[in-house]
Amino acid sequence: MNAEVAALAKPATKNDILESARAAFSAVEELYAEARRLVRAKVSSDGKISSALFEAAQHEAHGLAWLATYVESIREMIAYAERLQAEGRYGETEDLLTRIGIGEYLSQIFGGIPMNQGEFVRPEDFGLSAQTVAALRAGAVTQMMAMGNTSENRTRLVNRIASQDSAAMIGDPGLDETMESIRDEMRKFGDGEVAPHAHEWHLANAYIPIEIVDGLSALGVFGLTIPEEYGGMGLGKIAMCVVTEELSRAYIGVGSLGTRSEIAAELILCGGTDEQKQEFLPKIASGEILPTAVFTEPNTGSDLASLRTRAVKDGNSYKITGNKTWITHPVRADLMTVLARTNPNEPGYKGLSMFLARKPRGSDETPFPAQGMSGGEIEVLGYRGMKEYEIAFDGFDVPAANLLGGVEGQGFKQLMQTFESARIQTAARAVGVAQCALELGLRYANERIQFGKPLLKFPRVSDKIAMMAVEIHIARQLTYFSARAKDADKRCDVEAGMAKLLGARIAWAAADNSLQIHGGNGFALEYAISRVLCDARILNIFEGAAEIQAQVIARRLLEEVN
Repeated sequence: MNAEVAALAKPATKNDILESARAAFSAVEELYAEARRLVRAKVSSDGKISSALFEAAQHEAHGLAWLATYVESIREMIAYAERLQAEGRYGETEDLLTRIGIGEYLSQIFGGIPMNQGEFVRPEDFGLSAQTVAALRAGAVTQMMAMGNTSENRTRLVNRIASQDSAAMIGDPGLDETMESIRDEMRKFGDGEVAPHAHEWHLANAYIPIEIVDGLSALGVFGLTIPEEYGGMGLGKIAMCVVTEELSRAYIGVGSLGTRSEIAAELILCGGTDEQKQEFLPKIASGEILPTAVFTEPNTGSDLASLRTRAVKDGNSYKITGNKTWITHPVRADLMTVLARTNPNEPGYKGLSMFLARKPRGSDETPFPAQGMSGGEIEVLGYRGMKEYEIAFDGFDVPAANLLGGVEGQGFKQLMQTFESARIQTAARAVGVAQCALELGLRYANERIQFGKPLLKFPRVSDKIAMMAVEIHIARQLTYFSARAKDADKRCDVEAGMAKLLGARIAWAAADNSLQIHGGNGFALEYAISRVLCDARILNIFEGAAEIQAQVIARRLLEEVN
């Protein structure tokens, strides 16, 4: 270490860190603004974004989405530290999480952001000159990096983690007493009723017991964000995040049971008629009705405009015919939100409509005891407990009164209104899965003795634990940020997308690193980390694959450039 860098790395107070972080953030904002301008020029023709040019420059465009996500992450880390400092809650653990996180993300911004394994985006990819990058990296950025992710700081953080009674929460998450009370209640349920049995359910590919579903109903999970006038609790998306995170920490299947209710309720709240709201919302809130989302089709994936399932008006009902796939928990569901094409002459999204299709509950022996409906299970690596199915509809009858909103052609628009909440909730699921991986890795690292000492005493192992804790903290804050925006009735598709994009990558990294700490035992089915690794992998795929997520974020960011 040369004298200049050594001087920068001297011990700093919390105020020094925040001051350096703010100055470094200004430089990062400049870098981002210039990168966005350069990418916008590259994908534009006659002043408008060209789809062909955008696709040709996909690496740069998606890289911009990742850069923007990192910029927002640093912004939220600074805002988090400022809030807690003002409230007298900013202790050493919070300071270490902040300085390590900001220092590391600055290093990646200027050195290379991992978009995926083997895919990095670097400043030069955007067309930024070496001189520009060097000028922005000098001063506060270099200082913050020198005071940030150092071996000394990682060691201090792990020592604090190891001294805690529980690793269930590392650092103050920055929420109020009401939210922490909700967290405690969900954690007790997860630790007592779910976690001890989750691995058994996974290995057996068994349904989550209906007693657990009933327990969630009693806790109000299914009506969490449904207004009180419809029997719900009327809470916001922050509460949804806390509940989802804690339940997913116990088992992602249980954390995801509320996702289908959230999607169905939001569809009905935003697009349903008064009669549909009165009929369905109280029953969803109480858990009397378990919904499932029936959108995806074979060979379409994220290309919803290509859906071919037909809904043909026949008197006072619609007859639905077509094939759907990757439908989660359909056998035990009572209500399907089905996206189908009502106007074959309307191309793309315009001819799609949404239906509230009732069905009887089935069983493994008779999964779909309904006329005009059949299906087969898709066996999966992880994300079990609810089961995935392919479904075939052949003249399946839905009353015309159950056309969502009572008007054809609104299905895609109605679905888009749910994507923000769904992606925020998926980000919270990712945080919960990552937290579980961290706890499993930390426990094993403490208990496993090698060469006369616990694995945690080896720097490469403790470094993994430290960075898991830091990145989980960053993902949590970004998720809460997007939830606050949603609760404030702001458009937050970009913010929700960023939270989901980053959270999914962090969950996979945490699971992979935790399994590495377990060594060969992690590869054994008997160890829970093998399940968590499988569960973590789906997060980068559903609710918008990472590539689609980056595409959507980048498009919005570039359209906003003048």
